[in-house]
Amino acid sequence: MNIQKRYINHYYAVLAALFYALNVSVAKILLKDINEVILAGLLYLGAGMGMTGVVFFGKKNVSEKEKPFEKKDVKYIFGMIVLDIFAPIFLMTGLNKALPENVSLLNNFEIVVTSLIAYFIFREKISKRLATGLFLVTLSTIILSFQGIKSFSFSEGSLFVILACCCWGLENNCTRMLSQSDPKKIVIIKGIGSGLTAFLIGVFLRYPLPSLMTMIYSLCLGFVSYGLSVYYYVKAQRYLGASRTSAYYALTPFIGVILSLVLFREMPTVNFWIALVVMGIGIFFTN
Repeated sequence: MNIQKRYINHYYAVLAALFYALNVSVAKILLKDINEVILAGLLYLGAGMGMTGVVFFGKKNVSEKEKPFEKKDVKYIFGMIVLDIFAPIFLMTGLNKALPENVSLLNNFEIVVTSLIAYFIFREKISKRLATGLFLVTLSTIILSFQGIKSFSFSEGSLFVILACCCWGLENNCTRMLSQSDPKKIVIIKGIGSGLTAFLIGVFLRYPLPSLMTMIYSLCLGFVSYGLSVYYYVKAQRYLGASRTSAYYALTPFIGVILSLVLFREMPTVNFWIALVVMGIGIFFTN
């Protein structure tokens, strides 16, 4: 039992990574029939609605005492919602303009942003080993984004994904300040608040609504990739800290790469393979 309690939070972090890994490949397929902003809204709405169902119909665990939200938490909740409006919109826009396997790897830049903010603002320690890993992850991100020495330009899709990672890095540290509260409630607030706002922005901009089945698929993907994933992320972060929990998310891009290569059967570029090796070494150091 003691061993199980000791390692259960590591299992939560791995589960969070596995569930989120589905996001890029499945969303790439859905983007054929749906606008990026509408999809971003539906993904988070799916997370919020799904976790609401879990709260109402799930088994109550009376052994866990969750900290209630306090007045000082309002600024973190507000920041979390605002950042989660823009992050998925940036990601879906980048995904529409880039190869899914590239996007999967680029998502690791979130680790760098999360760790740097945790270090400079919240004074979480970064060892030399972790710093080396963060440098290599950043280097691989640059390699993936770089289009060519002649034009010295960067991929537009990659830049949108990096923007999404910056938003999520900030958001992870807002969530960190709420990690003693009920993770289900956190997901519901994030999902309903951010998802509904993004969806209404899409409607206001008169983007076409997809078919009912596409909307259902999007909501289901959101529940798994953003609902259950964030739920387990928050539970893990409560004991492991923002930097270490984010490091477990490093599994996500590699699982996403495998899914992308299997589903889309596209031949990756030379930059991708170089970045994959550098990223792998970087992730080794972050863990």
